[in-house]
This record gives sequence, structure tokens and C-alpha cells, in this order.
Amino acid sequence: MTWPVSFEQRLAAWHRLRDHACNLSIEAALDAINCWWQLAPWRAYHLHWDDRDNWPDPWQLLSDNIYCDLAKGLGIMYTITLLDREDLQDACMVDSSLGNLVLIRQGKYILNWGHDIGVNNNFEQTNFPHQVSQSDLKQQLE
Repeated sequence: MTWPVSFEQRLAAWHRLRDHACNLSIEAALDAINCWWQLAPWRAYHLHWDDRDNWPDPWQLLSDNIYCDLAKGLGIMYTITLLDREDLQDACMVDSSLGNLVLIRQGKYILNWGHDIGVNNNFEQTNFPHQVSQSDLKQQLE
């Protein structure tokens, strides 16, 4: 699988991803979402936590096609938020010592940490300099 070249292709592929993830188990859905966003071309330092008021919405993010670690995490968060699944209502993106991670179910699942989702057994960091919750993003998208 490769990253879609045009905005229209990215938008269609993102729509297919969300449709597909709606009917999967939680782990399979999170794995599909994480894998898709890890295909995005990486570029250092596109978004910054201190500029959160100016972060792109999901459609602008796909249009810009510039993905630092934070932008990929934001894309993962938007995808999960727009799924609106009952079992995925507590997603949170955090600025951790390991990068910009997306934590699900109080950190049981860790996304944006590589191509595979992490199933957490001992993620101990609890104090994050920055974080954004799924409910924060829902308000932004309304």
C-alpha cells in the first residue's frame, strides 16, 4: 500500500479507511488507522503544540500533505473522532517523552509510535506538557 498522491485520492482513501474501521474489532480498527497514517510522507516540524489554535482541520491536513509526527497524530485523532464509535470515545493525543502519541482506553492502546499499535502494559508517564482530547477535537469540528 502506498500513500495516495492527489488530494482527491487521499480524501477517498481516508473515507474508505473510516468506513472499513467502523465494522472492525477495536484492535483491528486501531491497527488499520495507525498503519494508514504511518504511510504518510514524514517531514520534520510542520505543526507545533504552541500553535494549536491554527492546526488544520482534517480536510486541510489531507490537502496540505505535510506530516510531521504531530500532524500524523492529529490525523489519527481526527479519524478516530469522526468514526464516532462507542468503544473509542476516550482518545487523547499527548506530547510524551516518546513522541506525540495517541492513547486509547486510558493508554491501553498506543498509536503513532510506529507501524504497529502498542498494547500498553507499563506506560508510566502521566504528566504531559501538552495534550488534546477527543472531546476537544469534536468541539473544533462542530
